[in-house]
Amino acid sequence: MNKVIVLLSIMVAITACTKAPALQIYTLEVPEVKQYSSSKFKHKVIKITYPQSLREPMSQKMNFSYSMNDRGTYQNSEWSNHMSKLLQGTIIDVLEQSKVFKAVLSDSSALKENYRLESNIFAFEHRVRDKQSHAVISVQFTFINADTGKLLKSKRFSYREATPSIDAQGYVKATNEAIARLSKDLLAWLKSN
Repeated sequence: MNKVIVLLSIMVAITACTKAPALQIYTLEVPEVKQYSSSKFKHKVIKITYPQSLREPMSQKMNFSYSMNDRGTYQNSEWSNHMSKLLQGTIIDVLEQSKVFKAVLSDSSALKENYRLESNIFAFEHRVRDKQSHAVISVQFTFINADTGKLLKSKRFSYREATPSIDAQGYVKATNEAIARLSKDLLAWLKSN
């Protein structure tokens, strides 16, 4: 009987020691943006296509790097959805909130659009170099007239926001600050001639 109690105690101790930390799930915050009362696109519909990644595979995993060649993903932290979907959803929410367009659609919509906004992700990661830690975002947007297929304009937006801590939580906080800056700049760019 004593052997059974000792064996059970050992098994409980081993199980308690090997328990992995809980998985932390993070998402992009939709920033509050200015609502425009007038816009040349007020009666137009825009479709936001699914962002493509040209360099890094996008997923729910949170990417980090310690050098140009040393890359990894956080084991106990991840995004609440595929990063491209989170970015697409955030852009749709920001544009709807701004009232620049009559309607903002995802690329899964069967409705006809007047304009299309395509995006290519060049960087979306936590970059740590020596004692410096930054959330890095670089996205190129292409604004297209859907009726003619003509390119209206294209611009690459890049941000490097210092993190308050060198961990996933600090990375997410800095990423959300960069997304707020991106949202404001994207709206100003779309409204400009």
